[in-house]
Amino acid sequence: MARPGLSAAVLLLLLGFLSVSSVHADTLLSAPLNVTIREIEGNSAIVTWEILEGDPVIGFAITQQKKDVRMLRFIQEVNTTTRSCALWDLDEDTEYIVHVQSISMGGSSPASEPVLFRTPKESEKMASKSPDEVTMEEFGQAAQLRAGELIIIVVVLIMWAGVIVLFCRQYDIIKDNEPNNNKDKAKNSSECSTPEHPQGGLLRSNV
Repeated sequence: MARPGLSAAVLLLLLGFLSVSSVHADTLLSAPLNVTIREIEGNSAIVTWEILEGDPVIGFAITQQKKDVRMLRFIQEVNTTTRSCALWDLDEDTEYIVHVQSISMGGSSPASEPVLFRTPKESEKMASKSPDEVTMEEFGQAAQLRAGELIIIVVVLIMWAGVIVLFCRQYDIIKDNEPNNNKDKAKNSSECSTPEHPQGGLLRSNV
């Protein structure tokens, strides 16, 4: 015959086990899905992922590791619903492995499947860019250069116009003074010339 005290103890242990199992089931998260690396540059990249609908996710944790290197970088953020994160200070032409975990009030989810990617060399990035591809920064720089060139051209044209106007005024002044100069020259030449005798020779006085 079972003792009443022993049966009560077993019942309490069973209830406790069931409650712990229920809490554990409620807080268990699924690993993030569709982890993808986008916008890979020589020194940066962006990792994105998805979660199962209904998971009580309040944040994320990312582990970043160089391939064949044991040192890890750990990134964690809570109180957020974002599904992306920027990776920075990467080395060019280097392979990296990334895992993503979801965070809830009860703990963290299992790590996602590892994602391997390689950062390009800067020279490869420039070579892969189409000649017709222009970034906003390059467009802004080109616009500034064109604006500066236009300003210089306008200033030069204004200076040339001023020089031409000044030359025309000086030419008009010289042209207006030219008849007066001719009259003065003719007058001076007539005053300085020696008068001739009607019969030729110079006049002499009789003694």
